[in-house]
Amino acid sequence: MDTMTWTKIIGAGCGSLLILLLIQWTAEEIYHHSHYKYKEVAYLLEIEEEVTEVEKKEEETPFVELVASADLSKGKKVFGKCKACHKLGDGENGTGPHLHKIIGREMAVISDFKYSSSFKGLEGKWTIDELNLFLTKPSNYIKGTAMNFAGLGKATDRANLIAYLEDSTK
Repeated sequence: MDTMTWTKIIGAGCGSLLILLLIQWTAEEIYHHSHYKYKEVAYLLEIEEEVTEVEKKEEETPFVELVASADLSKGKKVFGKCKACHKLGDGENGTGPHLHKIIGREMAVISDFKYSSSFKGLEGKWTIDELNLFLTKPSNYIKGTAMNFAGLGKATDRANLIAYLEDSTK
């Protein structure tokens, strides 16, 4: 084949690619979602969330009763989320302070643990109710805490964990 034939073949290939690219760019301009003129929602639909029977029961039952009827084996499983930073042995601090006999203990009193400044100002004792509030969402309970834990949303998980902590450190 001569040079002119090769030039025609390469030119046809480049022309075909150019046409495909133009088609793709045009289609993207027409159908791409980020190019909508109005990015805000025109009207808001409020949808009521369904509350399950278990959640209704949790809301109606006082938290102390949930702790009294808690499952220790489930509490041990929930403690798996905590054990990366906390230990149960007396004086065995990890990234967080030890949890040995936490229920009834004064807040932020472990002498050989360096608490964040937000914890140092706390007064009172770790009661079942205080632990419940703290474990729900630690960053809401203590603003500026260095503890990087989202919290436990289910009351039964918190109750099982607190019962496990109380039982395992007797």
